[in-house]
Amino acid sequence: MHDEPARHLLPVGDHPDERHFSGLRRRGFLAATGAASLGAFALTGCGGTDDTAGAGGGAGTPRRGGRLRAAFAGGGASETLDPHLANLFADVARAKALYDKLADYGADLSAQPRLAEKWEPNKTLDRWRITLRRATFHDGRPVTAKDVLHSYRRIADPRKAFRAKASLEPIDLDASRVTGERGIEFVLKRPTAEFPNILAAFGAYIVPEDATGFDKKPIGSGPFRFVSFAPGRSAVFRRNEDYWDGAPHLDELEFVVANEESARVNALLGGQVEYAHELHPTTARAHEGKGQITIVRLRGSDMQGFAMKTDRAPFDDKRVRQAFFLIADRKELLDGALSGAGVIGNDLFGKGYEYYANSLPQREQNLDRARALLKAAGAEKLKVTLDTSAVAAGFTESASIFRDQAAKAGVTIDVKMGSKDSYWSDILDGGTLCSYRSGAMPIEAHISQRLLTDSTTNATKWHHKDFDALYQRAQSTKDKAERAAVYERMQRRLYSEGGFLVWGFADRILGTARNLRGVESKAPANSLDWARFDKVWLA
Repeated sequence: MHDEPARHLLPVGDHPDERHFSGLRRRGFLAATGAASLGAFALTGCGGTDDTAGAGGGAGTPRRGGRLRAAFAGGGASETLDPHLANLFADVARAKALYDKLADYGADLSAQPRLAEKWEPNKTLDRWRITLRRATFHDGRPVTAKDVLHSYRRIADPRKAFRAKASLEPIDLDASRVTGERGIEFVLKRPTAEFPNILAAFGAYIVPEDATGFDKKPIGSGPFRFVSFAPGRSAVFRRNEDYWDGAPHLDELEFVVANEESARVNALLGGQVEYAHELHPTTARAHEGKGQITIVRLRGSDMQGFAMKTDRAPFDDKRVRQAFFLIADRKELLDGALSGAGVIGNDLFGKGYEYYANSLPQREQNLDRARALLKAAGAEKLKVTLDTSAVAAGFTESASIFRDQAAKAGVTIDVKMGSKDSYWSDILDGGTLCSYRSGAMPIEAHISQRLLTDSTTNATKWHHKDFDALYQRAQSTKDKAERAAVYERMQRRLYSEGGFLVWGFADRILGTARNLRGVESKAPANSLDWARFDKVWLA
């Protein structure tokens, strides 16, 4: 999720997971994930296959029953079901099965009501009244305004680093109050025109007021109830018959951790899972239209790039960052790392989203100018380590390609392979340059989570109080055109001297069994209908 949020081929044969997982078939996959000992792949209730296409919301009449097994890359033994700590895509998929947010992002990344039935601002946009829909937690208790305020106050705990903390910052949680069992008045620190986006923020899940023991017996209001959880291996959930948005078609949902793409693909081909998250473009090409499995492409889901830490050498000099922008041949990176499955980037997040600064010229490779900038910065023979990992599609490939591009500008890049289990936490504060990606979210959410001084996932260490002030000004601007102008000003600065080198926007690629129906293909990663297993069924 994350990155991820929102969390991707140099030789990786020395990586222990790579040796263990490559070439796996059915028995090897079961043993490697530890699922065999859990009975994770019992074929009960999976149904047969037919000759119709697997994905698509309108593929026949929904059928009730069966267990769906979904394979994701995971986070190892440190995994948790605490929804406020959700960071990887596997975390988020599990969290949205167990919990709800007040709102979530639609396919166009606009905020859509979920547990919030409606929201209404006052004239000055600094107070918003929320009315909750009638919903119950898994233990039968109603979801109340007290639960909402408890959840948000937990996320905002200054002693913790919960994912949505920066997004909730505009709310004065001490002044906000319950107005009834299903009514809340949020008092804001300043006028906030796009407050519904805060309700939809990544990680802003609602938990019961007395919630504890998230990994033992988590209680949410989501479409599935908890059955079991083995961190780094498997999680099993069961249909919530009383779900406010309609009970799922499936009897059970199982999340299986398989960090290697080859393991996820082989499990799908061998019938051990029906859903495999994040396939490589070359895998998709090999199987698309062949009839054995269905390939689903979620267009433009992932920002792909490199994060330069702006608070330390050599990237504390903006001329070095500008040189790196000019070293990148974006088309070569897209073609070489992602087999062309996406579009080139322009060093800004959110291409095609609302407020994206389309007016900025597309940046092209310019090695002469890059060398001149490095010389001016006293970094002519620069040597730098690039942290990467096989944790996501395109990471190690792009690292290798960029290393060769940088050499042409006199820069020596040492590519360092990191652990898939700990990569996202390792690179957040350590190192100077790393492979990076992000799933879909509104541009203002990207700014609040990644680019403000107090953002908990500020991978570029972009700390500028005047930039923070511009964000607050944008949030307080009622007129949409004026607000867009502020966001453009912020993006112009990031384009000129920011820490994200964004070379592309990749398709998120899923693989599904031919008997799986209802998988939404117009749902960028992190949006409401992505990994929405309460709406799928087994034919």
